[in-house]
Amino acid sequence: MSQRSQTRLPRSMGVVGLTLFGISYMAIGTVFTTYGIVNQLTQGHLVASYVVALIVMLFTASSYAAMVRRYPVAGSAYTYSQQSFGGGVGFLTGWVLMLDYLFIPMINFLILGLYANAQFPSVPAWAFTLGAIIVALVLNLLGISIVSRVNTAVVLVSFAAVVVFAFFAIKMAVGDPDAPGVFDPFLPGSEMFNPVLTGAAVLSLSFLGFDAVSTLSEEAKRPRRDIPIAIMVTTIVGGLLFVVTAWVGALAYHLDDWSKAPQALLDAAGSVLFSHVGGDVLGVVFVYITVVGTLGAGLAGQAAVSRILFSMGRDGVLPRPLGTLSKRFGTPIVATILVSAFALVGLFITLAQAAFMISFGALVAFAMVNLSVIRTYLFPSPARQEPLTAGRVVRFGVMPAIGFLLTVWLLTSLEGTTWIVGGIWVLVGVAILAIKTKLFRRPVPTLDFSEVEPTTAAIDQLPRDTLFERRP
Repeated sequence: MSQRSQTRLPRSMGVVGLTLFGISYMAIGTVFTTYGIVNQLTQGHLVASYVVALIVMLFTASSYAAMVRRYPVAGSAYTYSQQSFGGGVGFLTGWVLMLDYLFIPMINFLILGLYANAQFPSVPAWAFTLGAIIVALVLNLLGISIVSRVNTAVVLVSFAAVVVFAFFAIKMAVGDPDAPGVFDPFLPGSEMFNPVLTGAAVLSLSFLGFDAVSTLSEEAKRPRRDIPIAIMVTTIVGGLLFVVTAWVGALAYHLDDWSKAPQALLDAAGSVLFSHVGGDVLGVVFVYITVVGTLGAGLAGQAAVSRILFSMGRDGVLPRPLGTLSKRFGTPIVATILVSAFALVGLFITLAQAAFMISFGALVAFAMVNLSVIRTYLFPSPARQEPLTAGRVVRFGVMPAIGFLLTVWLLTSLEGTTWIVGGIWVLVGVAILAIKTKLFRRPVPTLDFSEVEPTTAAIDQLPRDTLFERRP
């Protein structure tokens, strides 16, 4: 068996499985996790922030769909930036995105531990966190098909929880004379959009599900058709569920001054909200639902980041053992184990410390993917020249440009400390790149897609080896 054939991920997922994977990754229950914190940040305008975030993400999701059609392989923003702007830019884009991806599974396992400990206080939270890490590791090593089936169950349970919460919340709001107007939660406050944009920047991380879908391009049965569809459906369905859940929550639970929100609401808003609208029994039910939902989101998060590491290891920009697949299960075994080992850091830090590390990388990666569409489709190599029609300019020029500007707008709304942490992470990436290229005297290894035709039908008929020929 050739080395290239040993680095092929088996194709086993269709549109439904890919979409459920993305929605599971988005973790609908994250509305409750961030409910109190973002409401306090936006002065009670969480719904408006979700709407802004959804609009921005639709433009970016469209750019991801365009890039997947051209490069249907694992790697996500790393691959797209690499092929559009070169190996150095690609590496740094993937490196920055890694900041988020490495911490997302950890955060989900931390949340699981905290909620499970609240229900069973005699068992320390770290024990539940460790158990979740081990379960996720085993399931991801067994294969993406098993992960897909688990995600299907998780999405169904999470959706049922949202429906139950919405029912009780609306019932309470109807009989509450002090409830806000139906459209009030969608409007900005007296300070207009500044707090709303800050909240949207934080919430943008909740939409990483469509990026996670793109990391499964090599495991999709028909990647150039299935992945773009799954990306858009994931973004729209997940985003609308976020908006609706936050909206009914705003109708049922409202404070005059969110700066004085009780600490219990900030730490475990889900339990507070479910108990508020449905009593203590529903509050306990929510704890179990949260445990299931966070396990599914952590499982999906680990699968996504391991495939980015696998792609970068296969390319040689990170140690090559990361590009190794299990001979028995066809899964990126070394990358998956590394992600689980990193998640063990969650046993020694707080949820707030872990959450502090994210958002920067996601927005930077989104910005780069939007730019990659413009570079790839409007300024291609001579071999890929196509007529520059008005429709092409709008689809591959205007829309990604809007997505880029909106993403940068959200980036500027992040707090200064986040920029410091993100900047340090980027400098570490530059240092690694300098070492890898002997102080930039050697080129960064990249994948060669020169033999892949940009037609939708061609990609599924080409030999797999054409996707992995390396540039000299």
